[in-house]
Amino acid sequence: MNKIFIVGIVASGKTTLAKCLSEQLGLPWYELDCLVHYQTAEGRRKRTPAELAEVIKGIDRTGQWIFEGTDRGSYQFLYDMADTIIFLDPPLWKRRVRIFTRFLKQVLRLEKSHYKPDLQMLKMMYRWTSDFENKRNDFEQKLGCFKHKLIRLTDRTKLALEKSNGVNQ
Repeated sequence: MNKIFIVGIVASGKTTLAKCLSEQLGLPWYELDCLVHYQTAEGRRKRTPAELAEVIKGIDRTGQWIFEGTDRGSYQFLYDMADTIIFLDPPLWKRRVRIFTRFLKQVLRLEKSHYKPDLQMLKMMYRWTSDFENKRNDFEQKLGCFKHKLIRLTDRTKLALEKSNGVNQ
């Protein structure tokens, strides 16, 4: 595994797994939300899809990497670029609890955030989660094209570095 794309919906454990794999494998990892929305002197700015593609392709030219993020149209090419795709898919109830727990930690300043942790953002996270579940069949169909390099995890602690039949649970 030299080029790993970790994909999942909000609160699926993407960042935690990326940090862990980065440390274990010695690969640099990149949070795609931070590449899409980056910090400038004037505040956070959103890159255009073309700008984002250039940043990602620049990172790719350096060699090995781990990218983690949700499924966005602006970086669909990562599915092709990656030699391993890890789809984190914990149960819906667990993701809902994690969203709320994260919100509380951020409001209490126990956990850092790249965005303002307010009620509007909390509502958006729950909406994104519902939207994902409503469109899950489309996403599953897309993943079907990458069975040969897909690892599916319902629990990020059960990662086996060997793939069996292209999909792990």
